[in-house]
Amino acid sequence: MINTPVIVGIGASAGGFEALEEFFSHVLTPCNIAFVVIQHLDPTHKGMMPELLQRDTTMKVKQARNNMKVKPNCVYVIPPDKDLSVLHGVLFLLEPVVKHTIRLPIDSFFQSLAADQHERAVGVILSGMGSDGTIGLRAIKENAGLSLVQSPESAKFDSMPQSAINAGLADITAPAEELPERIIAFLEHGRRGVPNKLEPIVKRKSISALAQIMMILRERNGNDFSLYKTNTIDRRIERRMGLHQLKTISLYARYLRDNPQEQDLLFKELLIGVTNFFRDKDVWAQLKSTSLPALLANYPEGKELRAWVTACSSGEEAYSLAITVMDVLDEIKPKGHFTLQIFATDLNQDAINIARKGYYPAGIEADMSAQQLQRYFIKDGSGYRINKKIRDMVIFAPQNIIMDPPFTRLDILTCRNLLIYFAPELQKKLLPLFHYTLTSHGLLILGHSETIGNATSLFSEIKENTRIYTRIDRPGQQMEVNFPTKIFPIMPLAENEHEGTRKMTKNISNLQTQADQILLQNYSPAAVLVNAAGDIIYINGRTGKYLEPAAGKANWNIHVMAREELQHQLELAIKKAQIQVEPVTIENITVDGHSVNLTVQAIIKPKELLGLIMVVFTEVVRPTRRRRKKLGAVEQESQAELQMAHDEIKSLREQMQSSHEELKSANEELQSTNEELQSTNEELTTSKEEMQSMNEELQTVNTELQSNVDDLSWVNNDMENLLNSTEIATIFLDKGLHIRRFTNHATHLFKLIEGDVGRLLSDIVTDLDYKDLQKDAKEVLKRLAFVEKEITANNERCFKVRIMPYRTQENVIDGVVITFTNISEAKLLESELRKTRCKT
Repeated sequence: MINTPVIVGIGASAGGFEALEEFFSHVLTPCNIAFVVIQHLDPTHKGMMPELLQRDTTMKVKQARNNMKVKPNCVYVIPPDKDLSVLHGVLFLLEPVVKHTIRLPIDSFFQSLAADQHERAVGVILSGMGSDGTIGLRAIKENAGLSLVQSPESAKFDSMPQSAINAGLADITAPAEELPERIIAFLEHGRRGVPNKLEPIVKRKSISALAQIMMILRERNGNDFSLYKTNTIDRRIERRMGLHQLKTISLYARYLRDNPQEQDLLFKELLIGVTNFFRDKDVWAQLKSTSLPALLANYPEGKELRAWVTACSSGEEAYSLAITVMDVLDEIKPKGHFTLQIFATDLNQDAINIARKGYYPAGIEADMSAQQLQRYFIKDGSGYRINKKIRDMVIFAPQNIIMDPPFTRLDILTCRNLLIYFAPELQKKLLPLFHYTLTSHGLLILGHSETIGNATSLFSEIKENTRIYTRIDRPGQQMEVNFPTKIFPIMPLAENEHEGTRKMTKNISNLQTQADQILLQNYSPAAVLVNAAGDIIYINGRTGKYLEPAAGKANWNIHVMAREELQHQLELAIKKAQIQVEPVTIENITVDGHSVNLTVQAIIKPKELLGLIMVVFTEVVRPTRRRRKKLGAVEQESQAELQMAHDEIKSLREQMQSSHEELKSANEELQSTNEELQSTNEELTTSKEEMQSMNEELQTVNTELQSNVDDLSWVNNDMENLLNSTEIATIFLDKGLHIRRFTNHATHLFKLIEGDVGRLLSDIVTDLDYKDLQKDAKEVLKRLAFVEKEITANNERCFKVRIMPYRTQENVIDGVVITFTNISEAKLLESELRKTRCKT
């Protein structure tokens, strides 16, 4: 790969020919770059793309052939009905891989380009329909390559560019004519086009600037990248410097400090969030055929399987694991009942949001079987949505594997293609932690480039080179595990402070804590903390006067435990508190002879308690006996009003129940109608996809036909000018000696007009004295040998007549061609010469 030029892969589909013309017409040559064009072509038509593109560039445009070496300043076009890949700078043609009626040649080539050229790979997405190219750009980004996308507003069809942009894969977005300049500027800045000069920009003398970048990122999002491998960080920083045309890392550190948006972009690039369904298919096949059945065999009575997918990115890895487990359970049909709970975590909140939606482009069809697509996905527009059964098995959450506590009691832990970016000391720290989190039969799954290193006493590989390990139990042995916890740092004391001051501070802190506990226990009102459903989470003080356990199975729900006098008021207060900010207070509720004020408030702060509800019971001091007698009448009146209110509420609840039943019935009818509409929509979607595919083919064929028409028009113009410039009268006749075409000079010998095309030549009045013209023409058609004669015409003119067969490109005789060359002057000179000789 030393002498290989930079290879730029260009993907285009419908409307892509115009974008390609704009792109190549702005490429300055020589540029030491090779361009490979991958377009959706009709497999049944001859490819005309090389001839069409050659008009827009001085570079050599060739159709790619098998085993063709890539050279600089050349354009290679994929042939119809083939897939294209590259290895060590050599192009290879492959038979097309069609999965579920869809071909993805752009994804296929981009993935091959990324694997072969790594950080030198450049991918460009131009106009087109569908999402082909998005998965390929992911592979290029993973290898620190450059990805460019035509701006959707400048594209004739914006589906392909928009898909890549929505996936967050576009380093540069610009109109097609601006992309060549951006590519060359990036390559010249990074000197990527110069062999053997891929030196890191981040050098020893810039170590302080690098540390500054790490601190900026830590302040921005709280994550420390100092234990990542330096070459990984260097390559990502170098890419960002190239995109912004900054020459030194110090300038980039300054730019990063002043631009929070750039901090987020660098953070995302360092995470390398690249994945796809069933990545490394051999690993998933081994997991499905051997490892998972062996794991399930350890639990004949069934089990709730727990799994943790670290660095889950946009969720494909987690869903792949869920699908694989479901396939295995269906195949082996174990006697015990198994359920699955997957915890999928990642640092990137945006990736987590994508994973939670569970919506993916149509390109995933290339990653799984048609049965899996039909069973586990729902067709939704131009893509697929994971079905509810699989979605409910996975819990997505942001988490830092280095700093946050891990999940425990796991049966499966996947950490694929993450450890390769960590420094060795961090890898040694994580492997004992993984051992701690797994159960005795638990599986650890690593990436194809990762190993357990020296941790052979913790894990054993199930099958060589599969990177699937099982946990080794270590009974009776103490193992050192660096268990991460989130610790908030405490500011250190000044050096001149005395030890006595520290003890005093500690004593005061203990005294305050104890005093707070006494106040809470003896003087604060009884209270409970519940969630939106009423489940009790925390109890403060003595609540026995207001709450009591219900008979039967233990149930810690406040609506069940509340005493009868409180139940109705408590239900109303909780509902009202959930829709307003202010606390809800109901005073003087009589409970078992005691008066109590009920206060309910939804908690907004702190964030950790958001969504919970605080219920406070405040006992009211009873009035004196004398005052109670005076208030007796008022109390009876209040009790009567309260009873009326209760009766009214009961009536309203009955009406609500009736309305609820009617709504439920209507909902079932709507659901039935919705299913019919969904079925119709699926049929329309299928028809739309077929029409879209046909439209793409028509677009390509139309472009080629339009080009052929233009070429034919130029050929006709050239031929007409050529024939007219020779001043030779020419007439083309078909096999029946009907006029097919004639030149302007032929009208000087025959009374021809445009309407005579198709008539017999013998019907046209002529100035020639040539009665055997028809006979000679028929003889030429019969014998296929030309006839040449000298014939006179009016006004003492003389012509040389030549009659020849008309041959098509297929060497078929389809008429005759008659030419009339004016030799009058030559005959006159010949006559004068003879007279001169006779006189002498």
